[in-house]
Amino acid sequence: MEDIRTTRHESGLTILTDKMPGVRSATLGFFFRTGARFEPAELNGISHFIEHVVFKGTRNRTALEIAVEQDRLGGNFDAFTTHEETGFAIKVIDDQTAAAFDLIADMLTNSSFDEKELESEQRVIIEEMKMTEDSPEDYLGEIFNESVFAGHPLGTNIAGTPDTVRKFDTGVTRKYHEQHFTAANLVIAAAGNIEHDEIVDLAVSPAFRWLSGGRPGLDSSAGGQQDSRRDGGGTPKLAAPIVVKQNKNLEQAHLIIATPFVSARDDRRYAADLLANIIGGGTSSRLWQKIREDRGLAYSVGTSVAMYQDCGIFTIFAGTSPEQTAEVVDISVAEMRAVVKNGIRESELELAKQQSRASILLSLEDSAARAASIAQTEMLYGRHIPVEETLAKIETVTAGELHDLAREYFKTEDVAFTALGNLKGFKIDRDRLAIS
Repeated sequence: MEDIRTTRHESGLTILTDKMPGVRSATLGFFFRTGARFEPAELNGISHFIEHVVFKGTRNRTALEIAVEQDRLGGNFDAFTTHEETGFAIKVIDDQTAAAFDLIADMLTNSSFDEKELESEQRVIIEEMKMTEDSPEDYLGEIFNESVFAGHPLGTNIAGTPDTVRKFDTGVTRKYHEQHFTAANLVIAAAGNIEHDEIVDLAVSPAFRWLSGGRPGLDSSAGGQQDSRRDGGGTPKLAAPIVVKQNKNLEQAHLIIATPFVSARDDRRYAADLLANIIGGGTSSRLWQKIREDRGLAYSVGTSVAMYQDCGIFTIFAGTSPEQTAEVVDISVAEMRAVVKNGIRESELELAKQQSRASILLSLEDSAARAASIAQTEMLYGRHIPVEETLAKIETVTAGELHDLAREYFKTEDVAFTALGNLKGFKIDRDRLAIS
């Protein structure tokens, strides 16, 4: 099912491949162990900024030439920044693997960081911030993170602020890139109809020498996982605020109910995902059926789990008419209360396991999903976790484990609430969020 090979270079660079001989696609991913969580406060947003500006030209290609080549290769090029990583992935036809590698590696090793281009991209990112503020779901997420992770880097905006972004000139950007986007912080993952040795040879090519050995003149001690705020602010203590932000121009009220949850490195993560899916993860879930199907109170309702290296958050989200907000909150909290009191049914657990199994196995058909998966397990656990192991872990989860998780994490004093909308007159307090 899987054909995973790993090469660990003395520089710290890790190269992973997952050969899929039955397909004609190949996905190359460059994943850096750096993101908004590890940035100094005065440079908030610089990882996201670098994610953008590497597309603005290198010593070998102009921004237009990068765009044209990207389209010629298929145009399936994705870049992203989170609080804990920054990634670049391109999916191409297998005979274009070397060309795709040359493009993405050139962008990441030879970026020109031209001052005019940086100033232009600063304006673009500030417009991106404004767009987020115009999207109530996204803006609510920012309000929520800032309040729950108050004073911690996980509560910062990944894109930064207008004030910080305007500081990212050529000198600042190049220095941060050289210190943090290093070989020691990099995992290259490839999946599809590829050969491991070919990817390794490309990665250690003299043209991209820093991928394997660092840039000339750069002190190697400044790179790798020691080079920044590597503790990411330390393990956060999540707050449990109640925040209601008024916006009379919105037709809907958007809300989040949340509690702390397991981290990505917790062995109970499989049980945590199953519990979240049972409560609100699909069309047969409790909240979907009760809030959307039975009462017609919301179009969008569900749960999600955000798992970081050292903490996690369980969230219930919904968008509803302002006059129905209280009812949606009451149903959601009542469902959490019911799980704490009574646990979940075996039939619910079995359905959630089947959903997870299908999702995992179907993802194996996509080279992009497989490249991302092997990179994530490497960065979090330092090893590849076979699909068979994951499926076995899911299968062994018991209803009792889910009940224990709910009782541990669904506590009245830990429930956070955030809402955004035309909510004048809406009242909520800790009693309304009471679980036990």
